[in-house]
Amino acid sequence: MAEIKDILVPDIGDFDGVEVIEILVAAGDTIAEEDPIVSLESDKAAMEIPSPFAGTVKDIKVSLGDKVSEGSLLITLEASAASTPAAEPETQTENKAEAAPAKAETPASAPAPASPPPAAAPRPSPTASISINEDGFKNAYASPAVRKFARELGADLSQMSGSGAKGRILKDDVKVWVKQALAQGSQAGGLGVEPMPEIDFSQFGEIEIQPLTRINKLTGKFLHRNWVTVPHVTQFDEADITELEKFRKQLNKENEKEGLRITVLAFLMKALVSAVKEFPRFNSSLDASGENLVLKQYINIGVAMDTPDGLVVPVIRECDRKTLFELASELIATSKRARDKKLSPADMSGGCMTISSLGGIGGTAFTPIVNAPEVAILGVSRSSLKPVYNGEEFTPRLMLPLSLSYDHRVIDGADGARFTAYLSKVLSDTRRLLL
Repeated sequence: MAEIKDILVPDIGDFDGVEVIEILVAAGDTIAEEDPIVSLESDKAAMEIPSPFAGTVKDIKVSLGDKVSEGSLLITLEASAASTPAAEPETQTENKAEAAPAKAETPASAPAPASPPPAAAPRPSPTASISINEDGFKNAYASPAVRKFARELGADLSQMSGSGAKGRILKDDVKVWVKQALAQGSQAGGLGVEPMPEIDFSQFGEIEIQPLTRINKLTGKFLHRNWVTVPHVTQFDEADITELEKFRKQLNKENEKEGLRITVLAFLMKALVSAVKEFPRFNSSLDASGENLVLKQYINIGVAMDTPDGLVVPVIRECDRKTLFELASELIATSKRARDKKLSPADMSGGCMTISSLGGIGGTAFTPIVNAPEVAILGVSRSSLKPVYNGEEFTPRLMLPLSLSYDHRVIDGADGARFTAYLSKVLSDTRRLLL
């Protein structure tokens, strides 16, 4: 019949009132002799307490944060029949000579142990490419069990924040960190990219340190993540906006008294609405698993805006339900809020596709970065007069450069070309916006 054993805190030296920082077993667990059952921490060191018996854990007698000393009850164990006390104090001193031969005896009739199956080739750790900061790892606030667990997974404790008491790193913290590293491709470490070297630029001449704005920092991290995780392709095209520009100037002249000024951007938004209706895959996002496409039934367009503090992308909602004049009016109001730093996080969320227009500054083409989780972004450069052959002669036409970047996991090159061709056709003949 199995015997119930009380597992007590052994002699742990000159320590009293040591804190329980981790419980490594649960009721019902089957453990082997010398398996660790709890971790204790004093003001000088952390230590694991092993079980002197093999068996099944019946009850846990301590909780996290409890203070224990030598002789304190930790767990009760239903010891297995073959379990032998692991170096009980009286056995160590009185029967040491007899204990060793007894363990060495093996019955003659005992069957030879079965040959172990051939070892499979070791699977590389998904985080094996992450370099561990050994000094930081050693100084991390974690128990020996957590340290061993982290090493097995190739996880760097120095990069983690602990959720335990006083910031202690727990096993769950290691698991969360590894999941995030896998989801993000381990960022630079997963790509095998070495960190940028630290350079003292003052050795070459006079310098000035200028801190990045908060917007610069947030935008930089966001764009870096998108560039690293989204496989970008950029399709370049041109749209003949000669007639559109004449119509735009006419509308502005007619509405001069009302003070409403329509820009090319408002026409681009109307054209984009028409294009995503024609090509609904551009109005989608990959779900978190990366295995499903979320097709959106609404059309919200983000507009990249340059402000003194950096780039912001407010979202104009329900663009398919608004007139050209309503879009122009909302663009003016949103631009003012952006410059006055009055945009809220809600104003910059929920976009389906983004327009980044540099037409007021210059350039002939550029490669905009996809504003994930969107799957495409339209870049627009400065329009210019070019000679275009109409079949009989060259005539001057106002051409608008388009740069469409897209997520190649969702959009194929052929669809990217079709999208810009359709957009060019709509912009070249504004009557098509009525269709």
